[in-house]
Amino acid sequence: MIRYTTRRSTQRPMRWLFRSWAASLSAAPDNPATMMPPRHLRTDRLRTDHRHPDRVRLVALAIDLLAACAAQAQNVRPAAASTAASAAALERVEITGERASDTEERRRSTAAKIVIGREEIERQGDSNITEILKRLPGVTLGGRPGRGGEVRMRGMGSGYTQILINGERAPAGFSFDQLSPDLIERIEVLRAPTAETGARAVAGTINIILREDVKKRLNNLKVAVGQEDQGWQPSVSWSRAEQIESFGYTLNANLSTGVRETTRHTRTQRGFTPAGSEDATLQVDQTDDNRSREERLHSSLGGRLQWRLGPGELLALQPFVTFSSADTHGVSERVAAPGTTLSALPYSRSDTEATFHLARLNGNWQSRWSGGLRSDLRAGMSQSRWAGDTQRLDGNTAASSLASRTLTTADDRWWTLGGKLTQTLAGGHALAAGLETDVGQRDQRSDGEGSTASDNLDDNLQVRTFRGALWLQDEWDLDAHWALHGGLRWESITTRSEWDGGAVRNRSSVTSPLLHAVWRPSEGGRDQLRASLTRSYRAPSLQNLVARRSISRSTPTDQTNEATSPDRIGNPALKPELATGIDLAFEHYLADGGLISANVFHRRISGLIRNVSTLQTVDWATAPRWVSQPRNVGDASTQGIELEAKYALKDLMQDAPAVDLRHNLALFRSRVEGIPGPDNRIDQQPDWTANLGADWRVRGWPLTLGAGLNLTPGYTVQTSSATIANGATIDQWSSQDAKRVLDAYALWTFNPAMKLRLSGANLVSRNFDSGSLVVSSDASGSTRTSAVTSQRSTTSWRVELELKL
Repeated sequence: MIRYTTRRSTQRPMRWLFRSWAASLSAAPDNPATMMPPRHLRTDRLRTDHRHPDRVRLVALAIDLLAACAAQAQNVRPAAASTAASAAALERVEITGERASDTEERRRSTAAKIVIGREEIERQGDSNITEILKRLPGVTLGGRPGRGGEVRMRGMGSGYTQILINGERAPAGFSFDQLSPDLIERIEVLRAPTAETGARAVAGTINIILREDVKKRLNNLKVAVGQEDQGWQPSVSWSRAEQIESFGYTLNANLSTGVRETTRHTRTQRGFTPAGSEDATLQVDQTDDNRSREERLHSSLGGRLQWRLGPGELLALQPFVTFSSADTHGVSERVAAPGTTLSALPYSRSDTEATFHLARLNGNWQSRWSGGLRSDLRAGMSQSRWAGDTQRLDGNTAASSLASRTLTTADDRWWTLGGKLTQTLAGGHALAAGLETDVGQRDQRSDGEGSTASDNLDDNLQVRTFRGALWLQDEWDLDAHWALHGGLRWESITTRSEWDGGAVRNRSSVTSPLLHAVWRPSEGGRDQLRASLTRSYRAPSLQNLVARRSISRSTPTDQTNEATSPDRIGNPALKPELATGIDLAFEHYLADGGLISANVFHRRISGLIRNVSTLQTVDWATAPRWVSQPRNVGDASTQGIELEAKYALKDLMQDAPAVDLRHNLALFRSRVEGIPGPDNRIDQQPDWTANLGADWRVRGWPLTLGAGLNLTPGYTVQTSSATIANGATIDQWSSQDAKRVLDAYALWTFNPAMKLRLSGANLVSRNFDSGSLVVSSDASGSTRTSAVTSQRSTTSWRVELELKL
């Protein structure tokens, strides 16, 4: 929103004003759109003091408007009289800029996106980012209820959702737990890729924007304590921001610790049915009870240092460091049912000490040139290390065990360099072009010693990754009804790895045309239609490419492991998955910032990657082993509809209490060709997901109450169907239980400087089951192996005091 206020002033001579106007014309384009002031302007800091040239230029831009009016007046008045009258009646103009609301920014965007700003983040009081994201339409989380997990858009599993931080890919080893919500300015969720944000987003993109420009002085302190699994989890965070002349900074620090306990119960069964018979013989029926206790410590410090060097020129540095440690103690006991034998050792105990640290520095230099050209140069570097020390005892009893120890370190280094040029052209065009380069290096070392062959497998790995991208896009406002956004992106990824088993090189490149359009039936109306036609892709992960073995520790290497607990190895020959997508959406915006929307999408995927398990003779074991390896298995398609509504209760009835409602529902369908149905869907995709939520500002009280219900049904997926040597077949399934997560909070505002919040997560806790099934058949008969794991979920409570100092 731009607000103009005028104040009578005759202090400045006319020639000084027109000299400033002339300077502004030489430094700014002719296009009226480029004459609008930046959104970060504040009236209380805007003066015509010559010591601040950026502020003088902004006043000059406003005078340009007055000059146009004066030129029009000269057509009807003598020049001399016009000059005298203008000098006598000259008014001073002050301009205030405010960033558009989240809903308005979503409305203006040509590419479909959802914006979650500070207001919504602070309203819910979430302790981590996953709690924020799970309320969005079409977003699901991996793992058990109440614990967060991998974020998935449109129900699609690992790698289909692109995660960015300030528009750049998250560094290696990054997890959402490393970012406190206090560090975040806003979160942008793009349902379809754009040339600028990248095409590695088959399901969509989540772009986390860290704290940006300083809008006002800030000095906040939050102290909280949580309770889960009988363990306390205290935390403290501090945020400070200030603008000092042309220099501004934001600092955010977070420190937390806690204890978390986990229990897991797994039952594994294996039965054999001879050929020509219907009677199965139960060979294995065993249960594993696992208990673990984790003591965690996490700290992070981030911020932004920003200098305004002149009109349209800005330099910003964004440092970020984080450190975390975890001590985990686990015990596993295995028991066989009467009449069956154990497939592995019955007792296991492990003690793991792990640390992780990450240091990152990003720089951003923005400049404005003559003719409306703007440049944005970005550079960054990061370094991280994960180190783990695991000691195990495996045996028949705690007193009679085989001891082993594994030391693992992984060092990652990344360098990024990129730039963007933006030019506003006549006819409503905003043309942008960019270059991106990333260079990554990973050095991983694993040293083992122990009593079995698997304990002495020392795997050392070196990986070098280079990514380059070129892109071009044009945002074109045709008229008041139509807007187009077209782009073209070329991206190449080269991976070279060396490990004790050999060297691997993989290179892939993808060219992605992208087109978005918006149609507004009436100028200034509240309805609009969106359409997107895009090409995106999913690159194989480093873990999938490198042919490095990962051995299942549940069974020693002198025995055959169960098909539901396979060893794992990569596949250097993997190709990226390519997806052609179409999105159609209708949006209706309500008067008070609410909205109602419906979005339909379809993706056609070629070269789908799946993990396939087979029984193999391997060099790391003396017995045949079940080994899981990723493969390109064929084509697939997925489609769905996402419905969303956000509104106030007063929009439905008069004199209603101050209640804000939010609902969304997403329905999904998918099919993988070459795998028989009915469960041949995309990995980890449920049939639907839904959210119901409300926030109530209690009238007459400084109290706000809110609650949200997240629902995801259970599902079964047939993950593979393969025919191997001698006509044998192997079919695999995975399943997951339903999730029902109820969260609630109460916020008491003592005064604008002090707030107290009580929140509860996963209030209706229940056990969460997941399972896998492998059926293998050959001439002798069929073997059916199943494993069902049940985990206990718990309710967590949190009390937080927020102080504005």
